[in-house]
Amino acid sequence: MTAPTMETTQQTPVVQLADGNDWLTVCALSRLTPGRGVAALLPDGRQVALFVDRAGRAYAIDNRDPFTGAYVLSRGLVGSVEGRAFVASPLLKQRFDLATGACLDDDEVSVPVHAIRAA
Repeated sequence: MTAPTMETTQQTPVVQLADGNDWLTVCALSRLTPGRGVAALLPDGRQVALFVDRAGRAYAIDNRDPFTGAYVLSRGLVGSVEGRAFVASPLLKQRFDLATGACLDDDEVSVPVHAIRAA
């Protein structure tokens, strides 16, 4: 007679975006590297840029640069100014606050921010 085996399931943390009243799983948290962005294509065709900072906080903004129309913000340079995490567009270098989407270089421009969580 053999002893029964017990299977254990180890949950991999995932990144999820708010989708109405539900959460949409986008990728494993391990796919995000502090200081680098990742683009994700949503089921409705929109693109988001995902980031995680060195403290483990996750951010999601639209991937479209409002100044050029190019979907490149996920490839931007990540930094911080006065404690505010930002991404600088790789094209024209405008900086966007990762928490609010506000352009730090032009008060009249912003990018949409998406509710995000790591679960």
